[in-house]
Amino acid sequence: MSEAEHAHVHRLESDQEAAALGGLSPDEFKFAFRHHAAGAALITADAGDGPVAMTVTSVFSVSAEPPLFVFSISDQSSATATITKAETLIVHLLSADQLDLARLGATSGIDRFADTSIWDRLITGEPYFPAVRTWIRGRVIDRMRAGSSTVVAVHALQARLPETTAAETAPPLVYYSRTWHELTERSEIGRQ
Repeated sequence: MSEAEHAHVHRLESDQEAAALGGLSPDEFKFAFRHHAAGAALITADAGDGPVAMTVTSVFSVSAEPPLFVFSISDQSSATATITKAETLIVHLLSADQLDLARLGATSGIDRFADTSIWDRLITGEPYFPAVRTWIRGRVIDRMRAGSSTVVAVHALQARLPETTAAETAPPLVYYSRTWHELTERSEIGRQ
């Protein structure tokens, strides 16, 4: 059996298993979320074995009092082991002009910290990328296994916020259907 035939049989088995359990197949689930836009963020941490970085699209705020946010990380990422051990970390909320950092965190098999001119460490020790206008330093307060991922809950301790109106309105970086996008005034269709 060829590799393609084996993959097709495995996909059929997964689809049948999902149908038997009353759930979506992995392909259906991925397809559904591929068509849901999400903001891009770069997570950095160091649990004592060196800095790691990973691009995620799952960051969202949970509570303002206390200030909490969550994100999920896949077991497939090389950065996951460090992030799950780290006590503190940095989430960088990326703008469209920081696509290079999103790609850096999303590319596997490279040293994401090889270019020492684009990153530094906070006085508290976490690695971060100073060019990012908005980042939040936080303490991990909980981790929950969820399938082949881990959901991480973080208490926000410190932040760098945009200093100018121009920076505040920098178009955010959005990931949609396996493609990077920026949101601009032209994309606005209404307000709440």
